[in-house]
Amino acid sequence: MSTAAPEPSVFTRIINGEIPGRFVWADDVCVAFATIEPQTPGHVLVVPREQVTTLIDADEATVAHLAVVARRIAATQVRVFVALRPGIVVVGLDVPHLHVHVLPLNQASDVNPASARPAEAAELDAAMETLRAGLREDGWGAFVPALLGSAALA
Repeated sequence: MSTAAPEPSVFTRIINGEIPGRFVWADDVCVAFATIEPQTPGHVLVVPREQVTTLIDADEATVAHLAVVARRIAATQVRVFVALRPGIVVVGLDVPHLHVHVLPLNQASDVNPASARPAEAAELDAAMETLRAGLREDGWGAFVPALLGSAALA
């Protein structure tokens, strides 16, 4: 009995460059890129390169790595977007590929998915360039891809 490989998720297609993405982080385990429907400016998704469906499908080393990357990005978001708190949420009902939402928070309603809204390309570009510059300032420049639109390792 053979099992077919799963269809590539939209996130796998973004990572592979088949669909445009705005990347702020890339390493050998994961990437982070803008969501096209941010809940707050600077909202990104931290996504493992390996397509696994849920948090419990990932091995513990991957989960730990995603948590460390999410923390690093959150610290920068709080500073550059002048937020009160970092927000880190794992839901995963919309895309069958594990992803961690990382977003700067100023009020509890910022984590409500109903606050998500489509953003203009220029708005997303500006927010991601702000975050990319902040990550470099915070010492994480080795993980900031050379090009906004690429998940390539530096």
